[in-house]
Amino acid sequence: MIRRMKLSCWQMKFSQWTALAILATATALGNPSLGRSATPEEENARGEQNSRRYCRALPGYRFEFPRDHFSHPCYKVEWWYFTGNLAAESGHRFGYELTFFRVGVDNPYPNPSRWRVDDLYLAHFAISDLGQKKFFYTQRLNRAGIELAGASQDKERIWNGDWVAEFTEQGWKLEAVEGDNRISFEMRSLKPPVIQGQNGVSQKAEGEGNASHYYSLTRLETSGYLEIGGASYPVTGLSWMDHEFATNPLQPDQVGWDWASLQMEDGTEWMIYQLRRRGGGRDPHSAGSFVARDGRTVQLEEEDYQMVPLEYWKSPHTGGDYPIRWRVLVPRLGLDVELRTELHDQELVTRESTGLNYWEGSILVQGTRNGKPIQGRGYLEMTGYAGPLQPELYPSD
Repeated sequence: MIRRMKLSCWQMKFSQWTALAILATATALGNPSLGRSATPEEENARGEQNSRRYCRALPGYRFEFPRDHFSHPCYKVEWWYFTGNLAAESGHRFGYELTFFRVGVDNPYPNPSRWRVDDLYLAHFAISDLGQKKFFYTQRLNRAGIELAGASQDKERIWNGDWVAEFTEQGWKLEAVEGDNRISFEMRSLKPPVIQGQNGVSQKAEGEGNASHYYSLTRLETSGYLEIGGASYPVTGLSWMDHEFATNPLQPDQVGWDWASLQMEDGTEWMIYQLRRRGGGRDPHSAGSFVARDGRTVQLEEEDYQMVPLEYWKSPHTGGDYPIRWRVLVPRLGLDVELRTELHDQELVTRESTGLNYWEGSILVQGTRNGKPIQGRGYLEMTGYAGPLQPELYPSD
């Protein structure tokens, strides 16, 4: 097993000075009382006038594309996840992940400078070489500032430095490079967007606004080039894209989740996730969806499916004990499959960006549907096994 993580010099410097940079930007550029202490009255006035008020994810939201592919700064947290399984002509198989995050910063000081920090942009890039049993990942943290990062409808792209997801008439183009590791893909969406949840919201906890707006592109035909360790491969396969935006969707007793996307050879897709509660047990707001060959979608509720862990892997990096083999059953739709991975160590330790330790990697899917053999590939994400979730996902009061 070979595990590598690379950060460029500027990323290392930024990660070491993140808190200082945010503080300096929020004060030196925008605080008129620099050089003296602000009075309590000044601080209260600034907070009341300029404190950022975020939107909550409420029922009735109507998605519109391509508008909703891009940024929603009214919400505090937002992410775009591209994952996929690809193969070279030789049969050499790979998984990949390119994810972009936006986190709102409550900066109370009015300031027109382009260096003002209202949002931080983070990104993760990973390649799973399933044949060679290698896993590469890296991360970035940036500000919108002078267009170092962003998610612009006008520009039709999401980017962090030279990592880019560009929207096209056919679908998407992805580019990311770090050292001698690179992806360059073109994608064509074979199905329309799937709106997850009910009435425009994916409810994550009890109470109004404890939810997200969430959609998926479940079958992206993908082709291009992948490089790992300097070796280049023309590849083809399928990708999946999730886009979610929310403000503090979780509650303190929700400590992690297990999420899986499955792309089956019969032309169907499945997405399921379970939210785990402190002390054990599954939250009733766990959910999922099934997408038929023709794009018809069936929403799944917590009682519709089971996720049963079968095997665990203990991380030598964080000590997290991850269930890396699962049995998934959806009785009312006849699904009974096993999820397993060809590469156990696909854990990302992202202290320099999101601060989250999580497992996300390529999986194989095999089993039956309505008694007939079925198989496919997918991606599995597991959080909360090796440290807490990001505080931005919880209420601040």
